Formats: sequence, C-alpha cells, structure tokens
Amino acid sequence: MKLTIPAAVLAAAFCLNALAGECPADKMTPDGAGQKPYPTAPQGVTDRLLASNDLSQDSIALKGRLFRTRELVVAPGWVVPWHDHGDRPAMIYIVSGHVTEYASTCAVPIQHKAGEVPAEKAPTMHWWKNNGKVKAAIISVDLFPTEMKMDDHMM
Repeated sequence: MKLTIPAAVLAAAFCLNALAGECPADKMTPDGAGQKPYPTAPQGVTDRLLASNDLSQDSIALKGRLFRTRELVVAPGWVVPWHDHGDRPAMIYIVSGHVTEYASTCAVPIQHKAGEVPAEKAPTMHWWKNNGKVKAAIISVDLFPTEMKMDDHMM
C-alpha cells in the first residue's frame, strides 16, 4: 500500500506519539470536579467521515465496533459540544490551529496545538472550543460502538 504525503505525515504523528497538552498534575481532579458542561450541540463545526471499518467483519472480530476516522473543522470562536468517551476511546490529531479542552477531570482548561495527539478515554467528559483566529482542523480516530447513534449532542 502506498501512502500519500498527508497520510504518511498523519501515520508518523500517531507512531511518534506526539506529546499532547495535558492537564497539569497539580490540577487533576476526580471526574466531575473539573470543568463543567457547556454546549449541548455542535456550533461552527463540520464533521466529515473519512473512513470506517466494521471490526466485526475484520480478522480480530471485535463485535459491535467501527474503527473510524473523521475530520472535524472548528471555526474560530465555536465549539465541539460536551461529550464523553466512556465507551468510545479516541485519538485526536490536531492538524492545524489550536483548541482548548474543558475536561471534567481537570481544574483548568487544556490547550492543544497543531501536531499534538491527545488521547480521549474514560472517565473524561469534555468539550472543546477554538479560541483562536483561524479554523482548527482535527483528525479523530475512534472505536465507535455500532449501537450508538450520532446525534447533535455528541461528536
């Protein structure tokens, strides 16, 4: 399989496990004691499915899961709504721009910039905002439960 330049860059970013902005150790809180819910629907965000693979049909036979890749573009000043990753682990690659994460497990907002790959996992619940002046482009790779339906309250 031949990788295109953008695909090769993305693959390298995931393989190198780029250090993502994280909650400072002294600001970590029990789940729910950190940042609070805010938006309940996406605002100024485009969400485009790039690819998905039904893992129940794959040789690993992981029933009830889609391995999927999406591109999200967040306009300046807009948000990805409050959501959780209790049953949907993900890795997020910040392609361009920067976003601020408001997590239930951190007392302060967390900054993420281009080139970082933050992990999203339980028990974190969070929302993101583009506080910058340019669009933020994000690639999201997750294990999406097939029984879950996408709606306006999750990303």
